[in-house]
Amino acid sequence: MSKVRSARHYRTNLRIERDNAALYDRLSELAADERLRRAYRRIADGERANAAFWEGRLTQMGESVPPARIGARVKVLTWFAQRFGTEFVMPTVVRLEHADHLPTPVDRSGHRDHFLEPAAPATRSGRHRTQSGNTLRAAVLGANDGLVSNASLVMGMAGAASGDHAILLAGFAGLVAGACSMALGEWLSVNSSREFYQAQIAARAERLAVSPEDGALSLAGIYRDKGMEPKTADALAEQIAERPRTALDTLVREDLGIDPEELGGSAWGAAISSFCLFALGALFPVAPYLFLKGGAAFSGSIVSAIAGLVLIGMGTALFTGRSMAFSIARQLAITVAAAGITYAVGHVLGIALAG
Repeated sequence: MSKVRSARHYRTNLRIERDNAALYDRLSELAADERLRRAYRRIADGERANAAFWEGRLTQMGESVPPARIGARVKVLTWFAQRFGTEFVMPTVVRLEHADHLPTPVDRSGHRDHFLEPAAPATRSGRHRTQSGNTLRAAVLGANDGLVSNASLVMGMAGAASGDHAILLAGFAGLVAGACSMALGEWLSVNSSREFYQAQIAARAERLAVSPEDGALSLAGIYRDKGMEPKTADALAEQIAERPRTALDTLVREDLGIDPEELGGSAWGAAISSFCLFALGALFPVAPYLFLKGGAAFSGSIVSAIAGLVLIGMGTALFTGRSMAFSIARQLAITVAAAGITYAVGHVLGIALAG
């Protein structure tokens, strides 16, 4: 790797580590739980050590160290954490850390230690953290589906030289049809997952009732795989196996990765949120036809769709770890390609049918 590329790579790593340190500092200030505050401060200290490492590498190369500044992702996640709590943003933060995958000199495994502490309140909050935090990602993806599909539909109708009334009607038909399809799909998906989980839990419960010793062996194997000493793992597994309900709950969580109290969440909640988010995204390209006519409505639809895509691209950047400029450009390119194809097809069909 050339010196220029190395310096660029080191600066990128430095920026990521500084952002992580700043984010965890803010989370430590906002966390309501003292245990989480300590965990966030510990992680922030580790990130500062990582940042110091990359600063040292740049200095050794004779390169200037850029001044520290807060990135846009930190500001956005802090805004969400201030209003909805730190648990709301943690799945996104962890996903970003995986996306960064930096070869850092400090062990990053401790970043998730606070999820694994055995206190009962932490277990419950961990479930809420995962469920509520993933809502951010679902919201962005649902709105994206609605916007891209309806923008393509509106462009196809415009390419066919349809009147404003026909475009408006098709746009709202696409909005309702797509939102209903998304809602039904989510409802079926969550219910299917719930039924599958229930069958898995029932099978485990039956096996424990018939052969409790197999449950103890399974638990011991799980704890040994986690790095526990064999004797300690066996003793802990035997203690848990003495309480069938606790043994079943532990096996389901550890072996199957299922939360018995959640089982995938609410099917109706998922359906309603999917309907609303898809409809919100689909509204961007069709809304101008409610107020404008002709070419002005067509231009307004394009501008409105672009504005929605910029917002979605910014949201996507929160979950991919890529820069906002890249995410927005990619979002625009994909949608322009899809809308361009449907516009061309609509134009060809419009001419063919008119002739």
